Amino acid sequence: MALTLEEARAVAKRVGYPVLIRPSYVLGGRAMEIVYDDAALQRVMTDLTSAHGSLAREGGVSQSRPILLDSFLEDAVEVDVDAVRDAGGDMFIAGVMEHVEEAGVHSGDSACALPPQTLSAGVVVTLQDYTRKIADALGVVGLINVQYAVKNEEVYVLEANPRASRTVPFVAKATGVPVAQVAVEVMMGTTLAALRERGVVPDSTPVPAYVSVKEAVLPFSRFPGVDTVLGPEMRSTGEVMGIGESFGIAFAKSQLAAGTRLPDEGQVFFSLADRDKVAGLSLARELSALGFRLAATVGTAGFLRSNDVRVDTLVGKVGLGDLGVDALKMIAAREVQMVVNTPSGSSARSDGAEIRAACVAHGVACVTTLSAGFAAAKGIADTRAHGWRVRSLQELHA
Repeated sequence: MALTLEEARAVAKRVGYPVLIRPSYVLGGRAMEIVYDDAALQRVMTDLTSAHGSLAREGGVSQSRPILLDSFLEDAVEVDVDAVRDAGGDMFIAGVMEHVEEAGVHSGDSACALPPQTLSAGVVVTLQDYTRKIADALGVVGLINVQYAVKNEEVYVLEANPRASRTVPFVAKATGVPVAQVAVEVMMGTTLAALRERGVVPDSTPVPAYVSVKEAVLPFSRFPGVDTVLGPEMRSTGEVMGIGESFGIAFAKSQLAAGTRLPDEGQVFFSLADRDKVAGLSLARELSALGFRLAATVGTAGFLRSNDVRVDTLVGKVGLGDLGVDALKMIAAREVQMVVNTPSGSSARSDGAEIRAACVAHGVACVTTLSAGFAAAKGIADTRAHGWRVRSLQELHA
């Protein structure tokens, strides 16, 4: 039912961790908000319920048009599973894909890897078992895509889509199995057993000896000034993929295909939200060990230096101010080759938006999640150590 601001605030405090606010008419992530503190909850609720807010334009808040609050899983891994079920209940799990960005970033905007890179064998078995049970309960004949979140080895079901997903072409190219063809034949009455006899479908979920990474293509270069921070609302306009002997090489290839070349040397600028500083310390150490110089905002620099990580340049977020060099001028002058910016709160997002927009304008690589930062570091390390080779899909699936 509908909640007043006071009731919503009480829920957020009682839960003790971030809350996802979702107006009931929202589809596909539009207007969804993730709040981390009381001030952000106040801001979002005021915007939604004010006389000029989005809910007011839709008819206001009522029993039939409530605001929903969901508890949000921080630091959870999101997973996609694509499968095909025939009319007799036989199932083929086509692919299990582990997202690079944590749960909370729309699946259409997140990179993902096949086979999964950090999931335990037990979790993979659970994901496959849940997918079978959901498909059986829905009586699916054809394709189904199920999205999960995994935290501390526990699997949470996010949503099930009894249809083709955007990941189907990626799974087909990554595994060599013509997933769309399999689904069409199954929907026309062919059994999976018959397709196995013909060699179209393998006996079990294919696990390639190489790694494939799907990456979203984001249109920010065509819209100067638009904030590039990723969230629950899908913003991508296409997808590309990279294939390599390791996750790092595949990820680096996918970034290049999406229009971003990961730097091999130079300076990395860090601006981290308070909640990301501890994990960001490890990323800073990795990049420093790879030979990168570090620049950071005052708060981030203080934390890194207090933990024996060298920061060469002190940076002011927006404008020179009293401390540090001007962040925007430094990006424009290409004095940094990559930016790691994890925003939090309305003011931080406002400051960071100018930094992220400057990165787009000047072609500087920018990541807004630590998971993407670690993937970038892995990509830099692997390609530096091993380089990469180009092979066609025909060669891979011969």
